[in-house]
Amino acid sequence: MPDEKKYWIGFNLVRGIGSVRFHQIQAFFGDLGNAWLASAEAFREAGLPEKTIDNLVRLREETDLDQFYESILSQNISVLTLSEPEYPRLLREIAQPPPVLYIRGSLTPEDDFSIAMVGTRKVTPYGQQITRDTSTFLAGHGLTIVSGLARGVDALAHQHALKAGGRTIAVLGSGVDVIYPPEHRKLAEAMIENGAIISDYPLGTKPEGVNFPPRNRIISGLSLATIVIEAGDRSGALITADFAVEQGRDVFAVPGNVLSPMSQGTNRLIQNGAYAMISPQDVLDALGLEQVSDFQAARQTLPADTTEAKILQVLDYEPIHVDEICHAAGMAVETVTAALTMMELKGMVQHVGGMRYTAIREINRS
Repeated sequence: MPDEKKYWIGFNLVRGIGSVRFHQIQAFFGDLGNAWLASAEAFREAGLPEKTIDNLVRLREETDLDQFYESILSQNISVLTLSEPEYPRLLREIAQPPPVLYIRGSLTPEDDFSIAMVGTRKVTPYGQQITRDTSTFLAGHGLTIVSGLARGVDALAHQHALKAGGRTIAVLGSGVDVIYPPEHRKLAEAMIENGAIISDYPLGTKPEGVNFPPRNRIISGLSLATIVIEAGDRSGALITADFAVEQGRDVFAVPGNVLSPMSQGTNRLIQNGAYAMISPQDVLDALGLEQVSDFQAARQTLPADTTEAKILQVLDYEPIHVDEICHAAGMAVETVTAALTMMELKGMVQHVGGMRYTAIREINRS
């Protein structure tokens, strides 16, 4: 995979190649290594715009991918591609998931149980208290808190998750080597030890305004639900809520004073159908997550070896054929089928017929 991964990184560096273009290139060439070496005419046949082709050709001439990849690794930054089974399960489910993620820290299976907390930078004392109580409560119940490291609600959500001994993830609108705002560098370092700082933007990307709305789809995409604490009518937090709705995820909003500008956005969300979060317990109740802490502890002890662990990462609650499991896990069919037999006896997976398997739904989300 390392040899192939450098080509994922290479195309990610090209301005004008996002998720749609990325999949367009994959579909046309079949192999990213071959695509990287293709002629400009071949890219035209693949349907890429002329400006994007110019950017690609120029970058290809100027960049040593092997050297560039080594420089990333030397900074203790990992790269995760959509083709890898470790890619976040919830994020994989959204439309046009980011092909490449740059990560400082670590993503773990625990993060399948994540809640996004977002809101205004101009948080009021009321919003500060709600953010503190909600983040502390949810982190204490084993949920990972996801936000954007911004001033206000975001930073408070991260800080209180860490204080509660929980995990927290920040999604940046810049490269993971460019912490913004700069006063949150110490917070970011603490998060790397107990969570992750991630971005789909290449290293060195500056925190330009146009980067932040698209990154919000990753915040909501990583999460089972999004909570909006406080938000004005034009708050970026409302963009995250919109993405959550598009992704089929639940949205919770904290009701506030109808005269407060910082509650106009949240009150409007509730008026339009979002859950009114009166207590953080409402989130657990609505999502059926009351026993998540017990489940997290149990799941850590279930896999007997790396083979079972890899298979669990691949399996979902929708049926998956054995051939697909083998391909995603990178293992031989006889290894996978033997492991699946034992995992079924343990109650970890279920055979639903036709050589298709699902993960056992330990938590009732109905």
